[in-house]
Amino acid sequence: MNLVELRGITKDYRLGRTTVTALRGVDLVIQKGEFTVVMGPSGSGKSTLLNIIGCLDQPTAGSYLLDGVPVGERDFDKLAEVRNRKIGFIFQLFNLIPVLDVIENIEFPCLMRKGEREPASSLRRRVEELAGDVGLTPFLKHKPDELSGGQRQRVAIARALITRPELVLADEPTANLDSATSEQIIELMLKLNQEKGVTFVFSTHDPRVMHHARRVVHIADGKIAPQADGEARSPGAVTRAV
Repeated sequence: MNLVELRGITKDYRLGRTTVTALRGVDLVIQKGEFTVVMGPSGSGKSTLLNIIGCLDQPTAGSYLLDGVPVGERDFDKLAEVRNRKIGFIFQLFNLIPVLDVIENIEFPCLMRKGEREPASSLRRRVEELAGDVGLTPFLKHKPDELSGGQRQRVAIARALITRPELVLADEPTANLDSATSEQIIELMLKLNQEKGVTFVFSTHDPRVMHHARRVVHIADGKIAPQADGEARSPGAVTRAV
């Protein structure tokens, strides 16, 4: 079943009197349960593509269905709710809240939900378990400026996973992690993908992430390379970059 369906997606940005086109008629389908890598050179449109999939940005033209529902027909508040309940984000620059400690940063997306909320004791227990899974137990009361880059990335990863999202979008999620921590994080994501059916889409050049990808989507000059988009592959298979 399709979770993400992009058709003819174009994205233009105005820079003064100049128009810069980041995406050029992108067609992409991501099925539920995929573990997919999007790769391409700097400026190819990877981050723009992830931002549109994650409802953080809107295309200039084209259509986007998320879980079968047109995204373009939802207003700002409804899009915010969709992001909160369906999508987890792992940002390359962390985007942590500096005045909150590790526990508070991780649980923050759940506290922002409208309507019925999870009991505080249950949420705190899940936060502490997830923090342990990513190696943060000794740092639960630390603020972001008291953490290393790798530790802050682990907080960002835990925050993305705490809402139990259907889709996780990760922009270079292992870029600031050492080898051992990267392997631990990848194993956690694989477990969630295989046991819980969480869909993962990565923008990365990390060969350790690519080794486990079921599909590698190549993007260059704002376009998906047609020969690289679509075929599932076994983890560890080598795919030629475009």
